[in-house]
Amino acid sequence: MPTLETPFASLELQRQPHQANEPLQAFDAADEYLLHHLHEHGIAPSSRVLLLNDSFGALACSLAGRCQVTSSGDSHLGFLALQKNLASNGLNGDTVTFLPSCETPQGPFDWILIRVPKTLALLEEQLIRLHGQLAPNARVVAGAMIKHLPRAAGDLLEQYIGPVQASLAVKKARLLVATPETKAAPHSPYPTRYRLDKPALELVNHANVFCRDGLDIGTRAFLPHLPRHLGRVRVADLGCGNGVLGIAYALGSPQAELTLVDESYMAVQSAQENWRAALGDRPVTIRAGDGLAEQPADSLDMVLCNPPFHQQQVVGDLLAWRMFQQARAALVTGGELWIVGNRHLGYHAKLARLFRGVEQVAANPKFVVLKARK
Repeated sequence: MPTLETPFASLELQRQPHQANEPLQAFDAADEYLLHHLHEHGIAPSSRVLLLNDSFGALACSLAGRCQVTSSGDSHLGFLALQKNLASNGLNGDTVTFLPSCETPQGPFDWILIRVPKTLALLEEQLIRLHGQLAPNARVVAGAMIKHLPRAAGDLLEQYIGPVQASLAVKKARLLVATPETKAAPHSPYPTRYRLDKPALELVNHANVFCRDGLDIGTRAFLPHLPRHLGRVRVADLGCGNGVLGIAYALGSPQAELTLVDESYMAVQSAQENWRAALGDRPVTIRAGDGLAEQPADSLDMVLCNPPFHQQQVVGDLLAWRMFQQARAALVTGGELWIVGNRHLGYHAKLARLFRGVEQVAANPKFVVLKARK
């Protein structure tokens, strides 16, 4: 297992979800650069440090017990990785406070260390929420691998924090050091909203929601083919995003019992608000989770899924494959997994390895809707 060596600690860290023979590390040179920068400038036990988007806990585990650490991010998988990496390295989990990104960190903070996220809207919302939370002489430092560091990230830091100085590149990583200035309270452009005609919905989308400015084309291809049931079926919207699939299905199936789950806290927040707007106080379970890992076996009749094809900047089908496996475990015998996916991803063949029968429900030149029966 790769070891993260910094002036603060020597740590063995794992990604989440963990897989055997994992080819990717749970940290990179940008984590190392941020920690070396912090060490060079000195950190006191009384210092309050806010970490943003610390994907698998590399920063938090390194600083645990050395200062007052608050870690905030939008990934439930990241939260699980933080817990597991703290425990596996013999660190006290109580020394790190985790805050979902849908909540505003409460300062004042002396240091803010930021891993620049893939979604710059998330970075913008996080910077807006820092207003009024910085201690006098606070330091704000963002880091990323150069290939994942767009110019716009520096522009956002300058807009909401103050002048930015870019560091030299070290091991293909770079830091952006922002000097805080007194600024007027900013207005957040989030959440965004868009309307659908069928079904007639206005959907709220917080900053890190996928396709927050309009319905993604995969879901658009899926919606007309959602089944309808009059009975009391148990259905999960797996990777629910803003909840549109689960809500649309619930509107056509009035007695169905719905569970909506996503690993993004902002997606869950969006889905909760959209469910209330569309369905009022109709009972539902909406939660952040590692897919259906916590769902009891044989407890669902149907799963709806528009699976992701990346985790942060890493593209691949690991998360989709885990979702298919989780769905199979959670479904009753005869239960169905309905998915939409790009044609070129070959989901039909993958599903056939797990399910008794797979059939094509609909297709267009780009997407295919499949139904797999357990």
